[in-house]
Amino acid sequence: MALQAYPLTRSRSGRALLGLIGVAAFVLLWKYAQSAGWAAAGTIPDPFRLPQALADEWTSGRLMPAVLSSLVHYIWGLAIGTFLGFLIGTLAASSSLVDALHAWLARILRPIPPLAWVVFAIAWFKVSHAGAAFVIAIGVFWVNYFATYSAVRNVDSRFYELARAFGQNGHLRQAFQVTLPGAATGIFSGIRTGIGQAWMTLIAAELLGVPGMGQEMNSAAGVGAYEVVVVYMLIISLVYTLSDTLFGFIEKRVLTWRPS
Repeated sequence: MALQAYPLTRSRSGRALLGLIGVAAFVLLWKYAQSAGWAAAGTIPDPFRLPQALADEWTSGRLMPAVLSSLVHYIWGLAIGTFLGFLIGTLAASSSLVDALHAWLARILRPIPPLAWVVFAIAWFKVSHAGAAFVIAIGVFWVNYFATYSAVRNVDSRFYELARAFGQNGHLRQAFQVTLPGAATGIFSGIRTGIGQAWMTLIAAELLGVPGMGQEMNSAAGVGAYEVVVVYMLIISLVYTLSDTLFGFIEKRVLTWRPS
């Protein structure tokens, strides 16, 4: 079924205007829900008080330390999970022996949610950046593992035949000349998904005591300061948007050969 086209949706400025209208409508509905008491008193924050809540967090000196603390274990967890997911996914997709050796192990471990490992993260690393990075890395690993595995397995076999015809016979040479370029789109897609997955896992891990934005959200909720909770939710959204935009720029530069 084809999407029905409207005049405003045909231009970038028109779509931006419609987006603003959508956000404004959401805020008005939010305000109405808060005023009408759709939930328990005080549990729906006033959207018009968010700027003041943001200013209070900034002037109190809590905002930037929380953001920077979250970024430490976010970056480490994202980097480790992405690298291991890419490496093991590539090996498993390229070698039937590696694939067979770990296939059952992957089926056993994959359904276990990253947060189930929080108990061991605390036992092994205490409440620390390392523990949070460990939990994040697990969630990011599986995203990148399956994306890489699928991308490498789906590289057209005719590319390898063509490479051999031109004398590219070594496994390592074919990996860099055929496999990685052919699987690049799928691999980058997995990395981009992992960027978002890392934030979801990070905040949940921080709710258990690791310093960062999640801990600040938990503390604010404990005293009923739900405007502060929403402020940190929006900061997370902003940081994710910036990181996703940056990665999109890098992806576009690396995959310059890909059709638009």
